[in-house]
Amino acid sequence: MLFDMNLEDAKARHKLLSDKMYAADTAYYQHDKPIISDAKYDALRVELETIEADYPELTHENSPTQKIGAAPSTGFSKVKHAVAMLSLSNVFDEGEVQGFLDKIRRFLGLDESELIELVAEPKIDGLSCSLRYEHGKLVMAATRGDGGQGEDITENVRTISCIPQSLPNDAPDILEIRGEIYMSHNAFKALNERQLSEGKEPFANPRNAAAGSVRQLDVNVTKSRELGFFGYALGEVSEKFANTQEDIRVKLAQWGIPETPYKLCDSLDNIMINYDAVLQSRPDLDYDIDGIVYKINRLDWQERLGFIARSPRWATAHKFPAEQAVTRINAIDIQVGRTGALTPVARLEAITVGGVVVSNATLHNEDEIARKDIRIGDYVVVQRAGDVIPQVVKVIEEKRTGAEQEFKPLSLCPECGAHAERMEGDAIRRCSGGMTCPKQAVERLKHFVSRLAFDIDGLGDKIIQAFWEEGLIKNPADIFTLEDRNKDSLTPLRARAGWGDLSEKNLFKSINDKRSIELNRFIYALGIRQIGEVTAKRLAASYGTIDALSDAIIKAQDSESQSYEDLIAIEDVGGIVARDLIAFFAEEHNITVLNALKGHLDILHYKAPKSSNSPVSGKIVVFTGTLTQMTRAEGKAKAESLGAKVSGSVSKKTDYVIAGTDAGSKLKKAQELGVTVLSEQEWLDLIG
Repeated sequence: MLFDMNLEDAKARHKLLSDKMYAADTAYYQHDKPIISDAKYDALRVELETIEADYPELTHENSPTQKIGAAPSTGFSKVKHAVAMLSLSNVFDEGEVQGFLDKIRRFLGLDESELIELVAEPKIDGLSCSLRYEHGKLVMAATRGDGGQGEDITENVRTISCIPQSLPNDAPDILEIRGEIYMSHNAFKALNERQLSEGKEPFANPRNAAAGSVRQLDVNVTKSRELGFFGYALGEVSEKFANTQEDIRVKLAQWGIPETPYKLCDSLDNIMINYDAVLQSRPDLDYDIDGIVYKINRLDWQERLGFIARSPRWATAHKFPAEQAVTRINAIDIQVGRTGALTPVARLEAITVGGVVVSNATLHNEDEIARKDIRIGDYVVVQRAGDVIPQVVKVIEEKRTGAEQEFKPLSLCPECGAHAERMEGDAIRRCSGGMTCPKQAVERLKHFVSRLAFDIDGLGDKIIQAFWEEGLIKNPADIFTLEDRNKDSLTPLRARAGWGDLSEKNLFKSINDKRSIELNRFIYALGIRQIGEVTAKRLAASYGTIDALSDAIIKAQDSESQSYEDLIAIEDVGGIVARDLIAFFAEEHNITVLNALKGHLDILHYKAPKSSNSPVSGKIVVFTGTLTQMTRAEGKAKAESLGAKVSGSVSKKTDYVIAGTDAGSKLKKAQELGVTVLSEQEWLDLIG
């Protein structure tokens, strides 16, 4: 876990990082003018992906981790990709590479002795492009855009001399080739010399120059600049012509598509030897690379592995190292999050890391401080793991003088003075003050109006803070009585500094527009610890209405009840999540706020999306026993892709139990309840 923060703090951090990435994506993909460096962008993504790994419920369809690039700009006509142009997940060290291989092995159910062969190829730092050939002729070239649609840059791409306008007769009738348009270092140098001689602004780097050249409305400008192209993948193909990733590369080279050098690796040692070799040779290349891409060589394995949101399971990018620096810890402060988590933060002597001045570093939690033996006054190595807050990598013990001070965990909350306690099994110490703690109260209100919750325009963080301090909004229900109270106020909003009739009117319109809300968004907005967007949807789908949810959770306080069994059977809801749900609905203050909200809102019943093409859409399925034709992970992924809901236990609501060999108690319970039991083959026949 990169940041051992509570869910509420994670959500706040997630939003901050997301906003920065949205802006960076727009600048990079639409305007070819990056506002942050690649390393800085990677650091943002690493932190965001780590937060989403720790809190999967924060992952949503509009998250930058699920998006690819940005929407196309308006300067070119739009092109819908026949096959989505996906991005790649990232790994940064040997351990994460091993983790990638372990996930592949688990998903496919491979024996430890079976080799996993990878194609390792340089990750070109250029502009992603798709070339579409029909009957051997280049008919379309498009940028990646947002992954679903890009920009038509066909005429500009026709000017790139290394891209063939036609392919040999043995090429498929329809063939989409994905790759990168780039500018060599020599061409970049010559272009910038020409720019300066003409009194124009030089380009910042070859990637910007390549992207800016391809996306010229005047094709003659593109033609005047020397660009290259490397192909590395396929989009839509009318007929199969390869069995491995290496076969694809060999065939593309035969058809005249430029290819980068690559290596076949079948062990972690081979992977790392190649990685070190490429890293050492990087300065000698005439084009920019920022890592190495690993792809499973066997195409049948690629097909089985499939995709998750924005990236394939069968490939990843091993990025080159982040920059590090040495500085001193001057103090360790405590930040209080929305659920009361007390997170230690190091205050550093300001230092520049990767071109950014940083003065704070996360210390995760008190266990992490103890494990690394971090003390006030220590000199430490810091590495940027995010835009603002880097992480402490290690202590430089040889620089110690003996004057360093050990960190002592606080027993009282620094915000409200309430007792700070640490529950068994929890890495985080928390303030016990709840809503009486001003920091928690304000942060919960900020979450309530956030984009994935009620998404109320005009109630930003500063406004929420000000309204809370003035007593205008103390709990979520106060938001929906604000307009009536404002009418009778001696100092209405419009009379305040920075406000006026229009801003007041717009705020109340925004509030009133959100008096009707989907059940899943409402559940998420409540700010229950560990209940993010994904888990909120699962709860909404399982219970349907807020009253049914409330009643079920209250009954689930009895851990021997059927309500408790039904609760923990929901995907992503285990004992710990159930504990936090039950604790929330057991608190009288929360029920009071919930009832007050119900009096002001229309909380819509949840309607699960259905797929008319799937025979199992909306069905609840349980896998049990050992599967022989697929792994459990593979079966679950396939079921969910068809719209089924995968549960961890059998109940009367279960539609199908898929029983493999050695099925035990779940099969027996299904038979007792009369639930339909399918063999693995019967399940495969059902889903086609």
